Amino acid sequence: MNKRQLICIGCPLGCQMEAEQNEGGEVVSVKGNTCPRGDAYARKELTCPTRIVTSTVRVEGGARHMVPVKTKEDVPKEKIFDCMEEIRRLAVTAPVAVGDVLLADVAGTGVALVATGNVAAG
Repeated sequence: MNKRQLICIGCPLGCQMEAEQNEGGEVVSVKGNTCPRGDAYARKELTCPTRIVTSTVRVEGGARHMVPVKTKEDVPKEKIFDCMEEIRRLAVTAPVAVGDVLLADVAGTGVALVATGNVAAG
C-alpha cells in the first residue's frame, strides 16, 4: 500500500487527509476529509491530477501590453508546461474582452484559453 498526505483544496477548510492506494494504483481509502468534496479531490489528485492554468498573453495595439488569461477548465497536470509554452508564444490584437476565447484548444487538451480581463484598443 502507498500512503499519501494531501491538503484538500475543495473548500476553505483545507482538511489534512491521508489517502491509500493499492499496488494497482486504485485509491482504497481517504481519511481526514470533513465533506464528500475532500474524498473526491483526493481520489482525482492521486489518479488523474488536473489544474487550471493562469497566465498573461501579449496584446498588440492595446491600451495595455498584456491581458490576464486562464484555461476555461482544468487540464491534465502533465500538460501544464505545454500550455505555458503555447501561451508564451501567443499574441493577440486589441480589443480584448473578458471571456474572449484566445485559443480554442490549448496544447491539444481540448480546453479553451480565455481572457479574464479587458484591454481596449490603444
